[in-house]
Amino acid sequence: MSGTVRNLASGVLLGLLAAGNPAIAAPSVAVIEIEGSPAIRSSGMSWLGDEATTLRDYVERFDTIAYDDEFDGLVIRLKDSALGMTQVEELGAAMLRVRDAGKKVHVFAEGYGPGEVMLGSFADEVIVQSGGMVSMPGLHMEEMFLADTLSWLGVEAQLIQVGDYKGANEQMTRSEPSDAWDQNIESLLDGMYESQRSIVREGRGMSDAELDEAMSVAWWADADQAIDAGLIDASVDLPDIRSHLASTYGEQPRWVKDPYTITSTLDTSNPFALMTEIFGSGVKQTVIDGPSIAILHIAGTIIDGDSSSGGLLGGGESVGSRTIRNAIEDIIKEDDIEGVIVRVDSPGGSAIASEVMWQGIQRLKEHKPVWVSVGGMAASGGYYVLSAGDKVYVNPSSIVGSIGVVGGKYAMGDLYEKLNINVVERSRGPAATLNSSARPWTDAEQQLIRMKMTETYNLFTDRVTAGRPGIDLSKTAEGRLFVGRDAVELNMADELGGLDDAITDMAAHVGLSTPEIVEYPLPPTLDELLEQMLGSFIKAPALAQRQSELVEAMRLLLGEDRFAAVRDALGAMTLLRDENVLLVSPRAIIVR
Repeated sequence: MSGTVRNLASGVLLGLLAAGNPAIAAPSVAVIEIEGSPAIRSSGMSWLGDEATTLRDYVERFDTIAYDDEFDGLVIRLKDSALGMTQVEELGAAMLRVRDAGKKVHVFAEGYGPGEVMLGSFADEVIVQSGGMVSMPGLHMEEMFLADTLSWLGVEAQLIQVGDYKGANEQMTRSEPSDAWDQNIESLLDGMYESQRSIVREGRGMSDAELDEAMSVAWWADADQAIDAGLIDASVDLPDIRSHLASTYGEQPRWVKDPYTITSTLDTSNPFALMTEIFGSGVKQTVIDGPSIAILHIAGTIIDGDSSSGGLLGGGESVGSRTIRNAIEDIIKEDDIEGVIVRVDSPGGSAIASEVMWQGIQRLKEHKPVWVSVGGMAASGGYYVLSAGDKVYVNPSSIVGSIGVVGGKYAMGDLYEKLNINVVERSRGPAATLNSSARPWTDAEQQLIRMKMTETYNLFTDRVTAGRPGIDLSKTAEGRLFVGRDAVELNMADELGGLDDAITDMAAHVGLSTPEIVEYPLPPTLDELLEQMLGSFIKAPALAQRQSELVEAMRLLLGEDRFAAVRDALGAMTLLRDENVLLVSPRAIIVR
Protein backbone atom coordinates (compact mmCIF):
# COMPACT_ATOMS: atom_id res chain seq x y z
CA MET A 1 0.00 0.00 0.00
CA SER A 2 1.44 3.39 -0.93
CA GLY A 3 2.16 6.15 1.60
CA THR A 4 -0.72 8.22 0.22
CA VAL A 5 -3.30 5.44 0.41
CA ARG A 6 -2.05 4.35 3.84
CA ASN A 7 -2.31 7.89 5.22
CA LEU A 8 -5.79 8.34 3.77
CA ALA A 9 -6.96 5.06 5.24
CA SER A 10 -5.48 5.92 8.63
CA GLY A 11 -7.17 9.31 8.63
CA VAL A 12 -10.58 7.90 7.74
CA LEU A 13 -10.28 5.15 10.37
CA LEU A 14 -9.32 7.58 13.10
CA GLY A 15 -12.18 9.87 12.16
CA LEU A 16 -14.71 7.00 12.35
CA LEU A 17 -13.39 5.88 15.71
CA ALA A 18 -13.64 9.39 17.14
CA ALA A 19 -17.18 9.85 15.80
CA GLY A 20 -18.29 6.55 17.31
CA ASN A 21 -16.96 7.21 20.81
CA PRO A 22 -18.86 9.92 22.70
CA ALA A 23 -16.25 9.81 25.46
CA ILE A 24 -13.79 11.51 23.15
CA ALA A 25 -15.20 15.01 23.44
CA ALA A 26 -12.22 17.19 24.20
CA PRO A 27 -10.72 19.10 21.26
CA SER A 28 -7.56 17.54 19.93
CA VAL A 29 -4.55 18.80 18.05
CA ALA A 30 -2.18 16.83 15.86
CA VAL A 31 1.49 17.47 16.60
CA ILE A 32 3.94 17.07 13.74
CA GLU A 33 7.67 17.42 14.45
CA ILE A 34 10.03 18.62 11.74
CA GLU A 35 13.67 18.03 12.56
CA GLY A 36 16.51 19.01 10.26
CA SER A 37 15.74 19.09 6.54
CA PRO A 38 13.08 16.85 5.00
CA ALA A 39 14.48 14.10 2.80
CA ILE A 40 14.15 14.47 -0.97
CA ARG A 41 12.77 10.95 -1.38
CA SER A 42 12.30 7.66 0.44
CA SER A 43 15.47 5.73 1.31
CA GLY A 44 13.70 2.36 1.18
CA MET A 45 14.70 1.52 4.76
CA SER A 46 11.27 1.76 6.39
CA TRP A 47 11.46 -1.96 7.22
CA LEU A 48 14.18 -1.07 9.75
CA GLY A 49 12.02 1.66 11.28
CA ASP A 50 14.63 4.26 10.24
CA GLU A 51 12.94 5.84 7.24
CA ALA A 52 13.62 9.56 6.80
CA THR A 53 10.52 11.71 6.47
CA THR A 54 10.26 13.31 3.06
CA LEU A 55 8.79 16.68 2.15
CA ARG A 56 5.89 14.88 0.47
CA ASP A 57 5.28 12.86 3.66
CA TYR A 58 4.82 16.08 5.63
CA VAL A 59 2.53 17.57 3.00
CA GLU A 60 0.39 14.40 2.95
CA ARG A 61 0.09 14.42 6.75
CA PHE A 62 -0.99 18.06 6.74
CA ASP A 63 -3.57 17.35 4.04
CA THR A 64 -4.91 14.34 5.95
CA ILE A 65 -5.27 16.43 9.11
CA ALA A 66 -7.23 18.98 7.08
CA TYR A 67 -10.15 16.59 6.52
CA ASP A 68 -9.75 14.26 9.53
CA ASP A 69 -12.63 15.07 11.91
CA GLU A 70 -10.60 13.87 14.88
CA PHE A 71 -8.47 17.01 14.84
CA ASP A 72 -9.38 20.61 15.54
CA GLY A 73 -5.91 21.95 14.95
CA LEU A 74 -2.29 21.32 14.04
CA VAL A 75 0.86 22.13 16.00
CA ILE A 76 4.08 22.09 14.00
CA ARG A 77 7.02 21.55 16.33
CA LEU A 78 10.30 22.67 14.77
CA LYS A 79 13.40 20.98 16.20
CA ASP A 80 16.64 22.35 14.76
CA SER A 81 14.94 22.57 11.39
CA ALA A 82 16.93 23.40 8.27
CA LEU A 83 14.29 24.37 5.74
CA GLY A 84 15.09 25.83 2.34
CA MET A 85 12.87 28.51 0.86
CA THR A 86 11.13 26.19 -1.59
CA GLN A 87 10.49 23.66 1.19
CA VAL A 88 8.89 26.45 3.23
CA GLU A 89 6.70 27.36 0.27
CA GLU A 90 5.46 23.80 -0.25
CA LEU A 91 4.86 23.18 3.46
CA GLY A 92 3.21 26.59 3.75
CA ALA A 93 0.75 25.82 0.96
CA ALA A 94 -0.31 22.66 2.83
CA MET A 95 -0.68 24.65 6.07
CA LEU A 96 -3.03 27.03 4.30
CA ARG A 97 -5.15 24.08 3.18
CA VAL A 98 -5.47 23.03 6.84
CA ARG A 99 -6.61 26.54 7.71
CA ASP A 100 -9.02 26.61 4.78
CA ALA A 101 -10.63 23.50 6.32
CA GLY A 102 -11.49 25.58 9.38
CA LYS A 103 -8.69 24.33 11.62
CA LYS A 104 -6.05 26.27 13.49
CA VAL A 105 -2.35 25.93 12.72
CA HIS A 106 0.29 26.76 15.34
CA VAL A 107 4.08 26.73 14.97
CA PHE A 108 6.38 26.26 17.97
CA ALA A 109 10.20 26.44 18.06
CA GLU A 110 12.96 27.13 20.56
CA GLY A 111 14.32 29.76 18.21
CA TYR A 112 13.45 31.28 14.85
CA GLY A 113 15.78 31.92 11.95
CA PRO A 114 14.62 33.21 8.54
CA GLY A 115 13.24 29.82 7.45
CA GLU A 116 11.24 29.35 10.64
CA VAL A 117 9.89 32.92 10.49
CA MET A 118 8.75 32.33 6.91
CA LEU A 119 7.07 29.03 7.81
CA GLY A 120 5.36 30.66 10.78
CA SER A 121 3.91 33.27 8.45
CA PHE A 122 1.60 30.58 7.03
CA ALA A 123 0.21 29.75 10.52
CA ASP A 124 -2.53 31.21 12.71
CA GLU A 125 -0.13 31.52 15.63
CA VAL A 126 3.65 31.58 15.98
CA ILE A 127 5.02 30.61 19.40
CA VAL A 128 8.61 30.75 20.63
CA GLN A 129 10.03 28.97 23.66
CA SER A 130 10.42 31.30 26.62
CA GLY A 131 13.94 32.66 26.52
CA GLY A 132 14.27 31.92 22.81
CA MET A 133 15.42 34.28 20.10
CA VAL A 134 14.24 35.37 16.67
CA SER A 135 16.53 36.39 13.82
CA MET A 136 15.59 37.64 10.36
CA PRO A 137 18.29 40.08 9.26
CA GLY A 138 17.87 39.58 5.49
CA LEU A 139 19.88 37.56 3.00
CA HIS A 140 23.64 37.26 3.00
CA MET A 141 25.45 35.62 0.09
CA GLU A 142 29.10 34.64 -0.19
CA GLU A 143 31.02 33.52 -3.26
CA MET A 144 34.52 32.14 -3.10
CA PHE A 145 36.90 33.00 -5.95
CA LEU A 146 39.90 30.68 -6.05
CA ALA A 147 42.03 31.86 -8.98
CA ASP A 148 44.72 33.30 -6.70
CA THR A 149 44.67 30.16 -4.55
CA LEU A 150 45.12 27.93 -7.58
CA SER A 151 47.91 30.16 -8.90
CA TRP A 152 49.72 29.93 -5.57
CA LEU A 153 49.42 26.14 -5.77
CA GLY A 154 50.73 26.12 -9.31
CA VAL A 155 47.47 25.19 -11.04
CA GLU A 156 46.15 27.03 -14.07
CA ALA A 157 42.41 26.68 -14.56
CA GLN A 158 41.64 26.81 -18.28
CA LEU A 159 37.85 27.02 -18.22
CA ILE A 160 35.79 28.45 -21.06
CA GLN A 161 32.11 29.37 -20.96
CA VAL A 162 29.46 29.99 -23.62
CA GLY A 163 27.00 32.54 -22.28
CA ASP A 164 28.14 35.87 -20.89
CA TYR A 165 26.14 35.39 -17.69
CA LYS A 166 27.04 31.74 -17.09
CA GLY A 167 29.63 32.35 -14.38
CA ALA A 168 30.36 28.70 -13.59
CA ASN A 169 34.02 29.12 -14.52
CA GLU A 170 34.62 32.35 -12.61
CA GLN A 171 35.10 30.71 -9.23
CA MET A 172 38.23 29.04 -10.52
CA THR A 173 39.47 31.57 -13.10
CA ARG A 174 38.90 34.97 -11.50
CA SER A 175 39.67 36.78 -8.27
CA GLU A 176 36.38 38.69 -8.42
CA PRO A 177 33.16 38.48 -10.44
CA SER A 178 32.80 39.82 -13.96
CA ASP A 179 30.27 42.59 -14.60
CA ALA A 180 27.89 40.12 -16.28
CA TRP A 181 28.02 37.63 -13.42
CA ASP A 182 27.70 40.42 -10.89
CA GLN A 183 24.53 41.61 -12.63
CA ASN A 184 23.20 38.05 -12.84
CA ILE A 185 23.70 37.19 -9.18
CA GLU A 186 22.48 40.58 -7.94
CA SER A 187 19.23 40.09 -9.88
CA LEU A 188 18.84 36.57 -8.47
CA LEU A 189 19.43 37.83 -4.93
CA ASP A 190 16.80 40.54 -5.46
CA GLY A 191 14.29 37.88 -6.50
CA MET A 192 15.08 35.62 -3.54
CA TYR A 193 14.88 38.54 -1.10
CA GLU A 194 11.49 39.62 -2.45
CA SER A 195 10.22 36.03 -2.14
CA GLN A 196 11.30 35.94 1.49
CA ARG A 197 9.75 39.32 2.24
CA SER A 198 6.49 38.63 0.40
CA ILE A 199 5.84 35.49 2.46
CA VAL A 200 6.32 37.34 5.75
CA ARG A 201 4.64 40.52 4.59
CA GLU A 202 1.49 38.74 3.41
CA GLY A 203 1.36 36.18 6.22
CA ARG A 204 1.88 38.68 9.02
CA GLY A 205 -0.19 41.44 7.45
CA MET A 206 2.64 43.96 7.30
CA SER A 207 3.43 46.85 5.05
CA ASP A 208 6.90 47.19 3.55
CA ALA A 209 7.75 49.89 6.07
CA GLU A 210 6.58 47.73 8.98
CA LEU A 211 8.60 44.78 7.75
CA ASP A 212 11.68 46.97 7.34
CA GLU A 213 11.33 48.08 10.95
CA ALA A 214 10.76 44.52 12.16
CA MET A 215 13.85 43.23 10.37
CA SER A 216 16.00 46.04 11.73
CA VAL A 217 14.99 44.96 15.24
CA ALA A 218 15.05 41.22 14.59
CA TRP A 219 18.58 40.87 13.34
CA TRP A 220 18.78 39.34 16.81
CA ALA A 221 15.67 39.79 18.95
CA ASP A 222 14.45 38.28 22.18
CA ALA A 223 10.89 37.00 22.37
CA ASP A 224 9.33 40.26 23.61
CA GLN A 225 11.10 42.31 20.96
CA ALA A 226 9.99 39.92 18.22
CA ILE A 227 6.40 40.02 19.47
CA ASP A 228 6.45 43.83 19.49
CA ALA A 229 7.90 43.75 15.97
CA GLY A 230 5.01 41.56 14.80
CA LEU A 231 7.06 38.56 13.67
CA ILE A 232 5.73 36.14 16.32
CA ASP A 233 2.68 36.02 18.56
CA ALA A 234 3.59 34.48 21.90
CA SER A 235 6.36 33.26 24.18
CA VAL A 236 5.51 30.04 26.04
CA ASP A 237 7.48 27.46 28.00
CA LEU A 238 7.06 24.11 26.26
CA PRO A 239 5.50 22.30 29.29
CA ASP A 240 2.80 25.01 29.33
CA ILE A 241 1.92 24.81 25.64
CA ARG A 242 -1.34 22.88 26.15
CA SER A 243 -2.49 25.37 28.79
CA HIS A 244 -1.68 28.18 26.38
CA LEU A 245 -3.74 26.55 23.62
CA ALA A 246 -6.77 26.33 25.95
CA SER A 247 -7.52 29.97 25.12
CA THR A 248 -7.95 28.94 21.49
CA TYR A 249 -9.87 25.69 21.96
CA GLY A 250 -11.87 26.48 25.12
CA GLU A 251 -10.05 23.83 27.15
CA GLN A 252 -6.74 22.00 27.09
CA PRO A 253 -6.69 19.95 23.87
CA ARG A 254 -5.63 16.35 23.57
CA TRP A 255 -2.08 16.08 22.28
CA VAL A 256 -1.73 13.51 19.44
CA LYS A 257 1.88 13.26 18.36
CA ASP A 258 2.80 12.20 14.81
CA PRO A 259 -0.55 10.73 13.69
CA TYR A 260 -0.49 8.42 10.68
CA THR A 261 3.17 7.54 11.27
CA ILE A 262 3.71 3.84 10.56
CA THR A 263 6.31 2.21 12.79
CA SER A 264 8.25 -0.89 11.81
CA THR A 265 6.73 -4.23 12.75
CA LEU A 266 10.06 -6.00 12.27
CA ASP A 267 11.23 -7.87 15.37
CA THR A 268 14.91 -6.91 15.43
CA SER A 269 15.46 -9.21 18.41
CA ASN A 270 14.68 -12.17 16.16
CA PRO A 271 17.77 -12.79 13.99
CA PHE A 272 15.85 -15.06 11.62
CA ALA A 273 13.19 -12.43 10.96
CA LEU A 274 15.87 -9.80 10.50
CA MET A 275 17.91 -11.88 8.06
CA THR A 276 14.78 -12.82 6.14
CA GLU A 277 13.92 -9.15 5.75
CA ILE A 278 17.48 -8.24 4.76
CA PHE A 279 17.92 -10.95 2.17
CA GLY A 280 14.40 -10.38 0.94
CA SER A 281 15.43 -6.82 0.20
CA GLY A 282 18.11 -7.87 -2.22
CA VAL A 283 15.89 -7.45 -5.28
CA LYS A 284 14.53 -4.10 -6.33
CA GLN A 285 10.80 -4.20 -6.78
CA THR A 286 7.69 -2.15 -6.21
CA VAL A 287 4.14 -3.36 -6.10
CA ILE A 288 1.59 -1.28 -8.01
CA ASP A 289 -1.92 -2.46 -7.31
CA GLY A 290 -4.03 0.22 -8.96
CA PRO A 291 -4.06 3.39 -11.06
CA SER A 292 -0.96 5.35 -10.13
CA ILE A 293 1.13 8.44 -10.71
CA ALA A 294 4.90 8.05 -10.74
CA ILE A 295 7.40 10.57 -9.40
CA LEU A 296 10.75 10.38 -11.18
CA HIS A 297 13.42 12.06 -9.04
CA ILE A 298 16.32 13.83 -10.74
CA ALA A 299 18.20 15.20 -7.74
CA GLY A 300 21.85 16.18 -7.46
CA THR A 301 24.70 16.68 -9.90
CA ILE A 302 23.95 15.04 -13.26
CA ILE A 303 26.55 12.42 -14.18
CA ASP A 304 27.03 9.64 -16.70
CA GLY A 305 26.34 6.09 -15.54
CA ASP A 306 24.79 5.17 -12.21
CA SER A 307 23.55 7.48 -9.47
CA SER A 308 25.58 7.84 -6.30
CA SER A 309 24.85 9.13 -2.80
CA GLY A 310 28.49 10.10 -2.24
CA GLY A 311 30.85 12.57 -3.80
CA LEU A 312 34.04 14.56 -3.38
CA LEU A 313 34.82 15.12 0.32
CA GLY A 314 31.86 12.93 1.27
CA GLY A 315 28.18 13.57 0.68
CA GLY A 316 26.85 15.40 -2.33
CA GLU A 317 24.21 13.41 -4.18
CA SER A 318 24.56 12.71 -7.90
CA VAL A 319 22.02 11.38 -10.38
CA GLY A 320 23.19 9.12 -13.19
CA SER A 321 21.83 8.98 -16.72
CA ARG A 322 21.89 5.17 -16.75
CA THR A 323 19.89 5.02 -13.52
CA ILE A 324 17.28 7.44 -14.88
CA ARG A 325 16.98 5.68 -18.24
CA ASN A 326 16.48 2.33 -16.48
CA ALA A 327 13.82 3.90 -14.27
CA ILE A 328 12.08 5.32 -17.33
CA GLU A 329 11.92 1.88 -18.92
CA ASP A 330 10.45 0.48 -15.69
CA ILE A 331 7.78 3.19 -15.71
CA ILE A 332 6.89 2.55 -19.35
CA LYS A 333 6.32 -1.14 -18.61
CA GLU A 334 3.83 -0.38 -15.82
CA ASP A 335 0.39 -0.10 -17.42
CA ASP A 336 -1.17 1.13 -14.17
CA ILE A 337 1.01 4.26 -14.17
CA GLU A 338 -1.24 6.87 -15.76
CA GLY A 339 1.04 9.90 -15.53
CA VAL A 340 4.56 10.95 -14.47
CA ILE A 341 5.89 13.92 -12.50
CA VAL A 342 9.61 14.51 -12.99
CA ARG A 343 10.85 16.15 -9.79
CA VAL A 344 14.01 18.13 -10.62
CA ASP A 345 16.38 19.51 -7.99
CA SER A 346 19.72 19.78 -9.75
CA PRO A 347 22.44 22.32 -10.65
CA GLY A 348 23.24 20.32 -13.80
CA GLY A 349 26.47 18.54 -14.61
CA SER A 350 27.41 16.37 -17.59
CA ALA A 351 26.20 17.66 -20.97
CA ILE A 352 26.09 14.12 -22.36
CA ALA A 353 24.11 12.76 -19.42
CA SER A 354 21.67 15.70 -19.62
CA GLU A 355 20.99 14.92 -23.28
CA VAL A 356 20.55 11.20 -22.51
CA MET A 357 18.00 12.06 -19.81
CA TRP A 358 16.23 14.49 -22.16
CA GLN A 359 15.91 11.76 -24.78
CA GLY A 360 14.58 9.37 -22.14
CA ILE A 361 11.85 11.79 -21.12
CA GLN A 362 10.94 12.29 -24.78
CA ARG A 363 10.56 8.52 -25.07
CA LEU A 364 8.48 8.42 -21.88
CA LYS A 365 6.13 11.07 -23.29
CA GLU A 366 5.23 8.70 -26.14
CA HIS A 367 3.56 6.46 -23.55
CA LYS A 368 2.33 8.70 -20.71
CA PRO A 369 1.83 12.41 -19.91
CA VAL A 370 4.97 13.85 -18.31
CA TRP A 371 5.01 17.04 -16.26
CA VAL A 372 7.85 18.61 -14.26
CA SER A 373 8.00 19.92 -10.68
CA VAL A 374 11.06 21.94 -9.60
CA GLY A 375 12.31 21.79 -6.03
CA GLY A 376 15.13 24.12 -5.03
CA MET A 377 16.86 24.30 -8.41
CA ALA A 378 16.67 23.33 -12.07
CA ALA A 379 19.74 25.04 -13.45
CA SER A 380 21.91 24.38 -16.49
CA GLY A 381 21.66 20.61 -17.12
CA GLY A 382 18.72 20.56 -14.73
CA TYR A 383 16.92 23.06 -16.94
CA TYR A 384 17.97 21.09 -20.02
CA VAL A 385 16.11 18.07 -18.60
CA LEU A 386 13.16 20.25 -17.51
CA SER A 387 12.61 21.44 -21.08
CA ALA A 388 11.45 17.95 -22.06
CA GLY A 389 8.34 18.17 -19.86
CA ASP A 390 4.92 19.20 -21.22
CA LYS A 391 4.04 21.32 -18.19
CA VAL A 392 6.38 22.82 -15.60
CA TYR A 393 5.61 23.79 -11.98
CA VAL A 394 8.05 25.91 -9.99
CA ASN A 395 7.99 27.23 -6.47
CA PRO A 396 8.26 31.03 -6.19
CA SER A 397 11.83 30.69 -4.90
CA SER A 398 13.01 27.86 -7.16
CA ILE A 399 16.19 28.80 -9.04
CA VAL A 400 15.93 28.07 -12.77
CA GLY A 401 17.86 28.87 -15.91
CA SER A 402 21.64 29.02 -16.36
CA ILE A 403 21.23 28.13 -20.03
CA GLY A 404 24.90 28.04 -20.93
CA VAL A 405 27.98 25.84 -21.16
CA VAL A 406 31.27 25.70 -19.29
CA GLY A 407 34.27 23.51 -20.04
CA GLY A 408 38.01 23.20 -19.75
CA LYS A 409 40.74 21.61 -17.68
CA TYR A 410 43.30 22.32 -14.98
CA ALA A 411 46.93 22.59 -16.11
CA MET A 412 49.06 21.50 -13.14
CA GLY A 413 52.57 21.75 -14.54
CA ASP A 414 53.67 24.40 -12.05
CA LEU A 415 52.24 22.36 -9.18
CA TYR A 416 54.18 19.31 -10.33
CA GLU A 417 57.32 21.45 -10.39
CA LYS A 418 56.71 22.78 -6.86
CA LEU A 419 56.26 19.22 -5.64
CA ASN A 420 59.39 18.07 -7.54
CA ILE A 421 57.32 15.67 -9.62
CA ASN A 422 58.84 14.98 -13.02
CA VAL A 423 56.10 14.22 -15.54
CA VAL A 424 57.21 12.66 -18.83
CA GLU A 425 54.50 12.97 -21.49
CA ARG A 426 54.19 10.84 -24.63
CA SER A 427 51.46 11.34 -27.20
CA ARG A 428 50.23 9.77 -30.41
CA GLY A 429 47.57 11.32 -32.60
CA PRO A 430 46.66 14.81 -33.80
CA ALA A 431 44.69 15.82 -30.68
CA ALA A 432 46.20 13.61 -28.00
CA THR A 433 47.91 16.49 -26.19
CA LEU A 434 44.52 18.01 -25.38
CA ASN A 435 44.46 15.59 -22.45
CA SER A 436 47.75 16.70 -20.95
CA SER A 437 47.44 17.42 -17.25
CA ALA A 438 50.67 19.41 -17.16
CA ARG A 439 50.63 21.59 -20.28
CA PRO A 440 48.11 24.39 -20.87
CA TRP A 441 46.17 24.45 -24.12
CA THR A 442 47.46 26.51 -26.99
CA ASP A 443 45.19 29.17 -28.51
CA ALA A 444 44.33 26.78 -31.35
CA GLU A 445 43.42 24.03 -28.90
CA GLN A 446 41.24 26.39 -26.91
CA GLN A 447 39.45 27.27 -30.13
CA LEU A 448 38.70 23.59 -30.71
CA ILE A 449 37.20 23.28 -27.24
CA ARG A 450 35.14 26.45 -27.71
CA MET A 451 33.82 25.10 -31.02
CA LYS A 452 32.59 21.92 -29.32
CA MET A 453 31.09 23.95 -26.48
CA THR A 454 29.24 26.16 -28.94
CA GLU A 455 27.77 23.06 -30.58
CA THR A 456 26.56 21.91 -27.16
CA TYR A 457 25.13 25.36 -26.42
CA ASN A 458 23.24 25.40 -29.71
CA LEU A 459 21.78 21.97 -28.98
CA PHE A 460 20.82 23.16 -25.49
CA THR A 461 18.96 26.19 -26.83
CA ASP A 462 17.32 24.08 -29.55
CA ARG A 463 15.97 21.74 -26.85
CA VAL A 464 14.70 24.70 -24.84
CA THR A 465 12.97 26.45 -27.73
CA ALA A 466 11.34 23.17 -28.79
CA GLY A 467 10.10 22.45 -25.27
CA ARG A 468 9.18 26.03 -24.36
CA PRO A 469 7.55 27.54 -27.49
CA GLY A 470 7.67 31.31 -27.49
CA ILE A 471 10.53 31.64 -25.01
CA ASP A 472 12.74 34.68 -25.65
CA LEU A 473 16.32 33.45 -25.41
CA SER A 474 17.66 36.99 -25.62
CA LYS A 475 16.18 37.52 -22.14
CA THR A 476 16.59 34.05 -20.65
CA ALA A 477 19.71 32.38 -22.06
CA GLU A 478 23.50 32.94 -21.84
CA GLY A 479 23.61 31.69 -18.25
CA ARG A 480 21.02 34.00 -16.66
CA LEU A 481 19.43 32.79 -13.42
CA PHE A 482 15.89 33.48 -12.23
CA VAL A 483 13.62 32.70 -9.30
CA GLY A 484 10.49 30.73 -10.10
CA ARG A 485 8.10 33.68 -9.95
CA ASP A 486 10.07 35.48 -12.66
CA ALA A 487 10.53 32.27 -14.65
CA VAL A 488 6.76 31.91 -15.11
CA GLU A 489 6.52 35.47 -16.43
CA LEU A 490 9.35 34.71 -18.89
CA ASN A 491 7.68 31.49 -20.13
CA MET A 492 10.47 29.37 -18.67
CA ALA A 493 7.83 27.55 -16.60
CA ASP A 494 4.05 27.33 -16.60
CA GLU A 495 2.67 27.58 -13.07
CA LEU A 496 3.64 28.42 -9.52
CA GLY A 497 3.15 25.39 -7.29
CA GLY A 498 4.87 22.56 -5.48
CA LEU A 499 5.01 18.83 -5.97
CA ASP A 500 1.62 18.34 -4.35
CA ASP A 501 0.03 20.78 -6.80
CA ALA A 502 1.59 18.95 -9.74
CA ILE A 503 0.34 15.57 -8.45
CA THR A 504 -3.18 16.88 -7.79
CA ASP A 505 -3.45 18.49 -11.22
CA MET A 506 -1.99 15.43 -12.96
CA ALA A 507 -4.52 13.21 -11.18
CA ALA A 508 -7.35 15.40 -12.47
CA HIS A 509 -5.79 15.43 -15.93
CA VAL A 510 -5.76 11.63 -16.18
CA GLY A 511 -9.09 11.20 -14.40
CA LEU A 512 -7.93 9.73 -11.08
CA SER A 513 -9.48 10.72 -7.75
CA THR A 514 -7.14 8.97 -5.28
CA PRO A 515 -4.13 7.69 -7.21
CA GLU A 516 -1.41 5.59 -5.71
CA ILE A 517 1.96 7.36 -5.72
CA VAL A 518 5.08 5.42 -6.68
CA GLU A 519 8.60 6.80 -6.73
CA TYR A 520 11.51 6.13 -9.07
CA PRO A 521 14.37 5.30 -9.24
CA LEU A 522 13.68 2.47 -6.82
CA PRO A 523 15.55 2.57 -3.48
CA PRO A 524 18.97 0.88 -3.45
CA THR A 525 19.28 -2.75 -2.47
CA LEU A 526 21.11 -3.80 0.67
CA ASP A 527 24.18 -4.74 -1.40
CA GLU A 528 24.23 -1.29 -2.99
CA LEU A 529 23.82 0.45 0.35
CA LEU A 530 26.67 -1.52 1.87
CA GLU A 531 28.88 -0.80 -1.12
CA GLN A 532 28.13 2.92 -0.92
CA MET A 533 28.75 3.03 2.83
CA LEU A 534 31.70 0.66 3.10
CA GLY A 535 33.13 0.17 -0.38
CA SER A 536 35.85 2.81 -0.28
CA PHE A 537 36.86 1.86 3.27
CA ILE A 538 37.12 -1.83 2.38
CA LYS A 539 39.16 -1.10 -0.74
CA ALA A 540 41.49 1.47 0.81
CA PRO A 541 41.03 1.88 4.58
CA ALA A 542 44.05 4.16 5.04
CA LEU A 543 42.93 6.47 2.25
CA ALA A 544 39.36 6.47 3.56
CA GLN A 545 40.63 7.43 7.02
CA ARG A 546 42.70 10.31 5.63
CA GLN A 547 39.75 11.48 3.53
CA SER A 548 37.53 11.40 6.62
CA GLU A 549 40.03 13.50 8.55
CA LEU A 550 40.26 16.00 5.68
CA VAL A 551 36.49 16.23 5.50
CA GLU A 552 36.13 16.94 9.20
CA ALA A 553 38.93 19.51 9.15
CA MET A 554 37.34 21.39 6.25
CA ARG A 555 33.91 21.14 7.86
CA LEU A 556 35.21 22.70 11.09
CA LEU A 557 37.19 25.38 9.25
CA LEU A 558 34.46 26.48 6.85
CA GLY A 559 31.30 25.72 8.79
CA GLU A 560 28.51 23.42 7.61
CA ASP A 561 26.98 25.73 4.98
CA ARG A 562 30.27 26.84 3.42
CA PHE A 563 31.62 23.30 3.48
CA ALA A 564 28.56 21.96 1.62
CA ALA A 565 28.78 24.72 -0.98
CA VAL A 566 32.50 24.24 -1.66
CA ARG A 567 32.14 20.44 -1.66
CA ASP A 568 29.37 20.55 -4.26
CA ALA A 569 31.17 23.10 -6.43
CA LEU A 570 34.41 21.12 -6.45
CA GLY A 571 32.48 17.89 -6.92
CA ALA A 572 30.80 19.25 -10.03
CA MET A 573 34.09 20.50 -11.44
CA THR A 574 35.73 17.07 -11.01
CA LEU A 575 33.54 15.99 -13.92
CA LEU A 576 36.18 17.70 -16.07
CA ARG A 577 38.34 14.63 -15.48
CA ASP A 578 36.09 12.73 -17.89
CA GLU A 579 34.46 15.45 -20.01
CA ASN A 580 35.66 18.78 -21.36
CA VAL A 581 32.16 20.26 -21.71
CA LEU A 582 29.68 20.64 -18.83
CA LEU A 583 26.22 22.03 -18.23
CA VAL A 584 26.62 23.06 -14.61
CA SER A 585 25.60 26.05 -12.53
CA PRO A 586 27.84 27.65 -9.86
CA ARG A 587 27.31 26.05 -6.45
CA ALA A 588 29.57 27.90 -4.01
CA ILE A 589 26.77 30.26 -3.00
CA ILE A 590 25.76 30.57 0.64
CA VAL A 591 22.52 32.34 1.51
CA ARG A 592 21.58 33.25 5.07
